[in-house]
Amino acid sequence: MRPQYLRWGPIGLVALGGGAGAASREGLSLVIPNLGEVPVAIPIINVVGAFLLGYLYEAVTRFDRSGPTGKNLKLLLGTGFCGGFTTYSSLATDTAVLFRDGFPWTAIIYALGTVIVGACATWAGIAAASGLHARGSDPQHKQEDAS
Repeated sequence: MRPQYLRWGPIGLVALGGGAGAASREGLSLVIPNLGEVPVAIPIINVVGAFLLGYLYEAVTRFDRSGPTGKNLKLLLGTGFCGGFTTYSSLATDTAVLFRDGFPWTAIIYALGTVIVGACATWAGIAAASGLHARGSDPQHKQEDAS
């Protein structure tokens, strides 16, 4: 039996999600303007993607830990969409261009700030999904919602 990563179904889910993520990234990068010499589209996209990935993995883990639906959602939305949506190679390229154009401190803040804010965004996504799950499993909230 072939391992899951060599099966056509999972490969198709990742490809479908990756195509949608890359198309979304390209669309956003075309409409988000630079701030002077600083290209801000890629950091914004990466931070949003980091939040989505944190939220997704926490929510899917609570929804369907090991069943096929949870695994498929992780492949489609996590590996596929978020993998295609975020782009740390473009962040590296933008950082190199800022260095080349004579903005070394801007380049350092740009790169480190994106990674640090992205890590915080991932944590915030996990916390948001966890908080929604806790609220949804709280019997008092369920009672209030029913009345």
